Amino acid sequence: MKAMIIREFGGPEKFELAEMPKPVPGPGQVLMKLKATSVNPVDYKIRMNPSNWAKVPVPAILGYDAAGAVEAIGDRVTHLKPGDEVFYCARIFGRQGTYAEYHVEDAEIVAKKPANLTFEEAASLPLAAMTAYDSIVTFFQTKPGDTVLVHAGAGGVGAFAVQLARASGARVLSTGRKENEALIKSLGADEVIDYRSVKFEDEVNRLTGGRGADAAFDTVGGDTLVRSINCVRPFGKLATIVSVAGSINGMQIRNQTLYFGFMERTETKIQALFILASRGLVKPLIDSVFPLEKIADAHRKIEAGGMKGKIVIRV
Repeated sequence: MKAMIIREFGGPEKFELAEMPKPVPGPGQVLMKLKATSVNPVDYKIRMNPSNWAKVPVPAILGYDAAGAVEAIGDRVTHLKPGDEVFYCARIFGRQGTYAEYHVEDAEIVAKKPANLTFEEAASLPLAAMTAYDSIVTFFQTKPGDTVLVHAGAGGVGAFAVQLARASGARVLSTGRKENEALIKSLGADEVIDYRSVKFEDEVNRLTGGRGADAAFDTVGGDTLVRSINCVRPFGKLATIVSVAGSINGMQIRNQTLYFGFMERTETKIQALFILASRGLVKPLIDSVFPLEKIADAHRKIEAGGMKGKIVIRV
C-alpha cells in the first residue's frame, strides 16, 4: 500500500511516499480502506521529537483521524461488516497511523460514518471533537444556563468546543480574531472577544456583570489559562489541552478545579460523536484539503497556525 512515512524524526521534509505492507486485522480489529484523514498538532509534535515518546515504529506512518470503508474484519467483530462506511481516531501509540491507503484499528473505537457527512468532513472530526467533548461535556458537565468561555473558537478544537457548549444550552463566550467573529458566531458563540484589542479577562467580567464564567477551556497555551482564573467564578472549572505558563496558585483561593486534558479513545465517545454529527449538532469546519502526497505542506501550514478549523488529507 502507499503511505507517507518518516524514516527519522525532524522537519516536514522528512516525509516520503513509500510502499508499505498492507496490514491484516487481528481478533477484534477491522481493516479500513481510507478515504481521508486529517492533520492535528500532535502529529507534528511526534514528527519533531527524536525521543519518539509516542513509540511509533520506524519507518513511521503518522496520523490519528480516519474515514473510509471497512475492507475486512477480524474474529469477534459483530457491529461492522465489509463495505460499512466508518470514521474513528486511531490508537497509534506503538502502532502505525492513518497517512496511508489502509489502516487496521480496534473495532470498539470505530463507528459508522454519519450519513450526512462526506469522508473528508468525517475525517475532520474525531480527535478534535472528542478532545473538546472531554472538557465541555465530561469535565464541565455543561448545562443550560451556564456561561462557558472557549479560547480560539475558530481553531480545530475550539470550533467543536463552541458547538458542544451551545448544544448543551450554555451561553458561549469565545476569544478570536475580529475577522473571524462572524464564523465563530455561526458555530454558536454569543459573544466573540477580540483578544488583540482588549484584555479578554476584563471583557468576560464585563459581559457577566462581574460574576465570571462558569468554566473556561484553553486551547491556546502560554499564560491564557492563568489569565482566565480571574474571569471564572469561585468554584468554577478550567481545562487546558496545552502547556501552561505561569502560576495557577490563584485557583486555590477561588476554590476552582483544573483539568489537564489528554483525550482517551473510547467506544462511548465515538458513538456520541456519531449521534451529535448525525443530528447536525456538531458540524465540520474545514480549513483546507491536501492530497496525501502533499502531507509535508499540510504540516507546514498547521505549524504556521492561524487556521479556521481542520486541515484534511484526501487519501
